Amino acid sequence: MEDERIETAQQFFSWFAQLQAQMDQDEGAKYRQMRDYLSGFQEQCDAILNDVNSALQHLESLQKQYLFVSTKTGTLHEACEQLLKEQSELVDLAENIQQKLSYFNELENINTKLNSPTLSVNSEGFIPMLAKLDDCITYISSHPNFKDYPVYLVKFKQCLSKAMHLMKTYTVNTLQNLTSQLIKRDPSSVPNSDNAFTLFYVKFRAAAPKVRTLIEQIEQRSEKMPEYQQLLNEIHQCYLAQREHLLGPSIASTVTELTNQNNRDHCALVRSGCSFMVHVCQDEHQLYNEFFTKPTPKLDELLEKLCGSLYDVFRPLIIHVIHLETLSELCGILKNEMLEDHVQNNAAQLSAFAAGVQQMLEDVQERLVYRTHIYIQTDIIGYKPAPGDLAYPDKLEMMEQIAQSLKDEQKKLPSDASFSDVRLEDPESCNLIKSGTAESLHPRPQAMISPADLHGMWYPTVRRTLVCLSKLYRCIDRAVFQGLSQEALSACIHSLLVAADSITKNKTQVDGQLFFIKHLLILREQIAPFHTEFTIKEISLDLKKTRDAAFKILNPKTVPRFFRLNSHNALIQFLLEGTPEIREHYIDSKKDVDRHLKSACEQFIQQQTKQFIEQLEEFMSKVAALKTMASQGGPKYNLSQQPWAQPAKVNDLVSSIYKTIKTKLPSTLRSMSLYLANKDTEFILFKPVRNNIQQMFQKLHALLKEEFSNEDLQIIACPSMEQVNLLLSVSK
Repeated sequence: MEDERIETAQQFFSWFAQLQAQMDQDEGAKYRQMRDYLSGFQEQCDAILNDVNSALQHLESLQKQYLFVSTKTGTLHEACEQLLKEQSELVDLAENIQQKLSYFNELENINTKLNSPTLSVNSEGFIPMLAKLDDCITYISSHPNFKDYPVYLVKFKQCLSKAMHLMKTYTVNTLQNLTSQLIKRDPSSVPNSDNAFTLFYVKFRAAAPKVRTLIEQIEQRSEKMPEYQQLLNEIHQCYLAQREHLLGPSIASTVTELTNQNNRDHCALVRSGCSFMVHVCQDEHQLYNEFFTKPTPKLDELLEKLCGSLYDVFRPLIIHVIHLETLSELCGILKNEMLEDHVQNNAAQLSAFAAGVQQMLEDVQERLVYRTHIYIQTDIIGYKPAPGDLAYPDKLEMMEQIAQSLKDEQKKLPSDASFSDVRLEDPESCNLIKSGTAESLHPRPQAMISPADLHGMWYPTVRRTLVCLSKLYRCIDRAVFQGLSQEALSACIHSLLVAADSITKNKTQVDGQLFFIKHLLILREQIAPFHTEFTIKEISLDLKKTRDAAFKILNPKTVPRFFRLNSHNALIQFLLEGTPEIREHYIDSKKDVDRHLKSACEQFIQQQTKQFIEQLEEFMSKVAALKTMASQGGPKYNLSQQPWAQPAKVNDLVSSIYKTIKTKLPSTLRSMSLYLANKDTEFILFKPVRNNIQQMFQKLHALLKEEFSNEDLQIIACPSMEQVNLLLSVSK
């Protein structure tokens, strides 16, 4: 091409086209080379892609084949698992059926054992067979939907009846044989010696282990099956019947023997009889526990029946006792020794005994209350005092002389004698309370006391009342005691009033009053330790409205006008207004004693004041009357000109009063000392008398100073207040 010469334009354009094409070729060579290189890669990639597609096609084919095989394998596995499950269910069903059938299949085995002539309730296989029988009955009873359920249940119940019959027969025969052996040992069937009673318990205790195991099995099943509970009840009944058969005659014989030995000593009889029954009840409970593990109320029923035999013997004796001492002692024995000591310490074993003792105690208390009413009527209200009972103050003076002589003799003894002082008895406190004035006495111990403080010197009705109350206090209920104490204290106060009147008639009024005061002090002092209220409530019907309404029916004029239409209106008013009212009022015997004591003290103070200054009181009353008349417009008066108020007359009056005080005061104080023998009491009782005398003399001094001249005062010669106080100071 290079050698060719370009001559024409066509050649130039050809050459230029060739040159341009060459240049284009030279410039695109590397691109073409790259294209060719890439084309080679493309071909390789296409080949690889074809290989991959071919491999994917093979893999897809393999996957389909795998899925097919996997599905077939899974189906086979599931079928195998289903077969295994069905096999397991069939095995479980077979075992379940076999287990359920085992309860039914046991019927033949149990029947065979029960019908065996060599079967014994003491054999080793009896208790397991019994447990299996119980399980079968329990299982069948809980599945009433099984086929032939009623038939098998009846058959198993029959087997249970046979088993329980064997147990009952063995237990009953054992108990009956024991009773027969013990009765044969005592032909009289009434053993009453200690050896016989010991034998009753020793033989039964020795036989208890033979039947205890069997009874325990019955007791364990009694709560689950009513048949066992019925069997246990029958065994209880048999056991208790045998015990009653043995003990009944023996206890009756023993009680009769105790009654014959203590027919005159009721307390010893009750104490020994109750102690005997305490031992019987305790022994019976202990013996019962040897046979049984669960308690039964039938045992206490038997013991109550046995204790009833004791009650039946003792009650006729108790209701004929007339002495309060015996009845109160019987109450103490039954309440303190039996109920509080024995029963409280062993309540479980002695509950039946407690019921009998409680009934006996109620009878004794009822008898005691009845006899107390009679005693109050006959020995307190109806008491007829002997001359010696009313020999006051002679008996007190005699006792004082005896005490003084003993004291004089004691002074002659050596200093190391067996007693150092003569004391009638320990002094007790005597409280004198005056209501309204808040004046009270707090006693101080005295070395010597009044003979009236001696228990033996008390007036018999006081002594009987206090002894009666002391015996009743711990024997009967508080409410009953309050009623009886009210009755007894009222009767005692009445008897003291009668006695005081007799002493007043036979001796002096001072003796009667001091006798009454002293014994009221004794009553107050002695009833203080009774920690109870002496208040009782009485209910009464107030018929005042009924009476007034009935009176209005009989007297129409008193009926309001709107009720006067006819008689029916009056009846209506009677029904509306004539209803009786129920009123409650309380009676306090302790306050009654205080009231009588206050009244007696006031009478004593009034009487003593009157004894000493009665004339002076009359004189002052006349003077007061004159002043009153003068103040009301009457004539003026001159006291010294009055015939009865002349200085000489007043002198005689004052001298007489002073002499009376001087002569009678020592006698009064002597009587107070003899009866009361307590300085505090004497001072409190005489203090108002002394105050009255002093006040009257003070009024007299003021009157004399006002109405009389100095010359008249000298004639009158009235004692000064210092002289009066000195005269009265002996009472301090």
